[in-house]
Amino acid sequence: MKKFVLFLSLNLALASTAQPVLTHGQLSVEGVQLVDKNKQPLILRGMSYGWHNWHPRFYNAASVKWMRDDWKINVIRTAMGIEPDGAYLQKPEWSASTVRTVIEAAIKENIYVIVDWHSHNINQKESIEFFKDIAKRYGKNPHVIYEIFNEPDKETWEEVKAYSIEVIKAIRDIDPDNIILVGSPQWDQSVHLPAADPIKGFSNLMYTMHYYAGTHKQWLRDRCDTVLKQGLPLFISESAGMDATGDGAIALDEWTKWIEWAESRKISWVTWSVSDKDESCSVLEKSASSNGNWKETDLKASGRKARELLRRYNSEK
Repeated sequence: MKKFVLFLSLNLALASTAQPVLTHGQLSVEGVQLVDKNKQPLILRGMSYGWHNWHPRFYNAASVKWMRDDWKINVIRTAMGIEPDGAYLQKPEWSASTVRTVIEAAIKENIYVIVDWHSHNINQKESIEFFKDIAKRYGKNPHVIYEIFNEPDKETWEEVKAYSIEVIKAIRDIDPDNIILVGSPQWDQSVHLPAADPIKGFSNLMYTMHYYAGTHKQWLRDRCDTVLKQGLPLFISESAGMDATGDGAIALDEWTKWIEWAESRKISWVTWSVSDKDESCSVLEKSASSNGNWKETDLKASGRKARELLRRYNSEK
């Protein structure tokens, strides 16, 4: 009987470890730190899909399960394209349905899911409509994280802030709790701007910072350290090891520095991207199945490295 109880306890512990939301539950923000239901610091580490309008074949439940089981992710990010041909503005119903497939798979597998409005421009009316629908459907689930503006490019912080406040209001009218990620100008590198003028009156907000290690180096880490000291909570919702173009050689030394920097500060990080585009930041070869079960030969160099990092850091110490 004692052996049976021990066996059962071990199996329950393993199941909990493999299903992060069962372990960590409702997330919140304390100071600059993401914390779990027990107010313990939590680092989310995972993958982002590529643009849904260009790489929809990977947006399925089987690939989510594969990355949870084999890559050991505890968060997945959908990247719903907005402006390009075939994206949300042209095909809103299909786009939302594609994203919902991943959200529902993440909930089933008990990992966290970032719902990313993958835009470089302000589309406030459409964004509000979309996030209200997501909040109504899934806001009761602690799995969901809202990323309301992927990478503002030429917009000022004043413009991004005004837009973000309206979208946050719409979400909070429905979902008072789940984390909301806010972007900043210049592709999420100008985090010093919201640090000087943050959004007030709402809880559980974090600000996204994106890096590509071949382009963004110590100067951006220094900027981030400064804004952390100012009290701005950061979340790396997109990152990779090459140039900001998404192509070129992997800057392994700088990528390692970024991962070690994020880990030392307990900052969550997500790697770009689950796709098979002919560029080095797309982690898969054309040979890769849509449904996971990827062999070593199906992974590009960035895919092999991302998988290795995730399996290392998401393993229980």
